[in-house]
Amino acid sequence: MKSVIRIANMRTLADVSTIREAISNNEGIIACQINREKQEVNVIYDSYFLNEDDLIQCLEDLGYTTI
Repeated sequence: MKSVIRIANMRTLADVSTIREAISNNEGIIACQINREKQEVNVIYDSYFLNEDDLIQCLEDLGYTTI
């Protein structure tokens, strides 16, 4: 599966690093690309292990606001 998640309060390279690490810690992640300028996270994952709601919850647990 592929998901594009928009994050409203991703502004710095530290945010990008934190988000990349949090997403990578989930089982089933195949690829993750983060575009800070567009405030988007593109994630390719195995839907057997997780779904888009799990990814959104992971980011919101860190204090980020998803759109």
